[in-house]
Formats: sequence, structure tokens, C-alpha cells
Amino acid sequence: MLPRPATPDARLIAALDLPSLAAARAMAARLAGAAPVLKLGLELFTAEGPPALAALRGAAPVFLDLKLHDIPNTVAGAVRALAPQGAAMLTLHAGGGAAMIAAAREAAESAGAARPILLAVTVLTSMDDAALRGVGVADAPRAQVLRLARLAMAAGADGLVCSPQEVAAIRDALGAGPLLVVPGIRPAGAAKGDQARTATPEEAVAAGADWIVVGRPITAAPDPAAAARAITASLPR
Repeated sequence: MLPRPATPDARLIAALDLPSLAAARAMAARLAGAAPVLKLGLELFTAEGPPALAALRGAAPVFLDLKLHDIPNTVAGAVRALAPQGAAMLTLHAGGGAAMIAAAREAAESAGAARPILLAVTVLTSMDDAALRGVGVADAPRAQVLRLARLAMAAGADGLVCSPQEVAAIRDALGAGPLLVVPGIRPAGAAKGDQARTATPEEAVAAGADWIVVGRPITAAPDPAAAARAITASLPR
């Protein structure tokens, strides 16, 4: 499995949320040496399929962010199919429940020591209090994140995906054990876009994030590598 980052230079995940493999390959080439991990998300994987994973993992370890969410047997089958394909990390929704997460962990073990890190997504960074109420969750995001974090870790997840606003609370509740991958990262002055719960890279790492995920502030920059290096340089040492 991908080791927990030992230095700030290893903490950045660049999100290649791009429409084609050609665009993703070009961006990966521009980011060579500046982004230690690349994120392959739902848009690109849906468009290009497993060849996108095969191509990108030749450039850097890949965070495969598919957010699997289905009945336990179906998710286990998907994880069993994905585990040998070389992703360093794989996401599933904690809201799928303990049985689903446990089934995913058992399926991942079929890949042996090379299996991906299993990360349970707690509450999407695009959701705020009103959005949670709209889907029937009365609690604020932090309470819901902690509830799902405890459930997921007890069921066998290796770590969690949460917004930067919940990192400190998870560390207080669960300690150093969970690997924390944190999207919703916006450098000072960057537009929030569709993110509701955000923080700067420095704030997220200071709170206890292991990896931070940054997309548009890197990929939309005139010089993506320079933007990535500036983010890494800003992190606490």
C-alpha cells in the first residue's frame, strides 16, 4: 500500500477531473515531478475506463475516486475487479453502511499486499447544513462526518475522505490511525467553485490531513506545475 506521507512534498494529490485520457495524459506530463499522486475521478473513468488507470499509474500513484455505493455484494465485486488494476487508493461511500465496507475490505484483500488503500467518503465537501437537511440528515456536517467516520473505521476502512473543516474533530475522536484524504482545498484567494466546506492547504495539513486534493487551482493555472509546487511549498514543515 502507499505509505503515509513522511514529508510535505508527498502530501499533494492533483485531481485530473478532465474529460478525456488525452487531456489527462497531457496534464500528467505537465505535472511530472510536481504532483506525487494523481486523482482519477468518475468523469474520466466513465469516459475512458480502466485504460485511464493503466495510463496514469505509469506517471504517479493513482487515487481512484469512484465513490462506490451499492449493496455489499455488488461493491465487493467491483472492488475485487478493481483491486488488481493498480490504484493506490480507492473510495467508497461510508453511507453504504458497515456491511458494505466490510465486504469491500474482504474483497480488497484478494489483491494481497498490493491492494489499494480503502477510503470511506463521509460527507461530500459540496454539502452544507441545508443540503444535509434536504436528504433527511438533521445533524450538522461535523456530527454526521464523525458518525460515519466511526462506523467506517470499525468496519475495516483504512481511512476517510472528509472536508478540511472536520479533520481536527476526526483526529480528536479517532486519533492518528485513520488515513485522511482531504478535498475542498482552496489556496488563499482561489474561487470556491462548487465547494461548500473549504480551507487552505496550510490549514488542512496543520489540522491533521495526510493528503490534500487540489483540482482546478492546479489544472486551470497557466503553469500547473508551478501552482502545484507553490501549494507544496506552503505546507507546514
